[in-house]
Amino acid sequence: MVKFAHLADVHLGGWKQQSLQDLNLQSFKKAVEICINEKVEFVLIAGDLFDSAFPPIDILKETFAEFRKFKEAKIPCFIIAGSHDYSVSGKTFLDVLEKAGFCKNVAEFEEKGERIILNPTLYKGVAIYGYPGKTSGLEINDLRKVEFNECPGMFKIFMLHTTIDKAKGELPIDSLETSKVPAADYYAMGHLHIDFQYENFVYPGPIFPNNFQELEDLEYGRFCIIDTTLESKRQLKKIELKIKEVVVLDIKIDNTLMATEKIIAELEKRDIKDKIVLLRISGILESGKVSDLKFSQIEEAVKRKNAYFLLRNTHDLKTRETNIEFKIEEKENVEEETIKIYLEQNKSDFNKFISQTINILSAEKQEGETVDSFTGRIMDESKKILNF
Repeated sequence: MVKFAHLADVHLGGWKQQSLQDLNLQSFKKAVEICINEKVEFVLIAGDLFDSAFPPIDILKETFAEFRKFKEAKIPCFIIAGSHDYSVSGKTFLDVLEKAGFCKNVAEFEEKGERIILNPTLYKGVAIYGYPGKTSGLEINDLRKVEFNECPGMFKIFMLHTTIDKAKGELPIDSLETSKVPAADYYAMGHLHIDFQYENFVYPGPIFPNNFQELEDLEYGRFCIIDTTLESKRQLKKIELKIKEVVVLDIKIDNTLMATEKIIAELEKRDIKDKIVLLRISGILESGKVSDLKFSQIEEAVKRKNAYFLLRNTHDLKTRETNIEFKIEEKENVEEETIKIYLEQNKSDFNKFISQTINILSAEKQEGETVDSFTGRIMDESKKILNF
């Protein structure tokens, strides 16, 4: 029997903020170190090693360095593509890793009419099957047609990057029925960034949270080590990758003119040194605008307290709906009439810019003009109107 590690959803290169991209990489490095120290016999990565099929060169360099550690420790790594690092053309940098001898893509299959026959990768009494994840869940219909090229007497692992029915919860998405999946001893799942197990279907969670909500819910990255060598029962050990602590500030406001001071006062009460600060601002505004929040002052306060990084979320900060009751007199000039009535019923210094701004945003791309040039032209003209 064997002892192996199960990783998924590494998403190297996923964060746009460099500080969090660095933490993502550190988390992966820590996972590699633990796998080597635990003397696992092999490693599974169930999709989305990279956040895209063609990651930046600096991410590739760091990734190759980590896979070299696996190779030097004589720990083979078996992978499949996920919905992010999958490419319709079939060519991704996973191929480069494989050709360099750092890993083996186990997604080997052949289509026979309505059936998809998966061929195993064999390793020391283990048969590893795999099927890649695809964008928009396009792999699910294929997985309903999958069959194994059987290897009797071997420990069977099936690597999938998809959503199973038992794990989707209330999500309004298609999912793979677990009853339609070929029998295996262990299902190494990826795609859903959750710590979840149903029988022998296991989602280990991401190696590092990939957005604000995941940092709030999970705090840390994680993976699993499965030990089948124990005589009593199979042991699944969940490992948290604690790189930085997370502090959540959930602040409700109704007046943005006074909110900045309130937020800074709350920050002053917290120990945020070297921690990721998640600032969630919510509420229905009775006065002021979102733009009245002085984020530069908030960021300066966070910096003074030596926090590692500040992420803010104002998605649930709303203004009261404006009810406009009017009757259009000239149907041929609906746009002009609507703007006129809105301006009369909603006085604001910004109103003087509305007509000019709409004219600018209605401009069309000129023949021969690149998308970047067109976008730049619209932005420049808008800034002139708004005096930015």
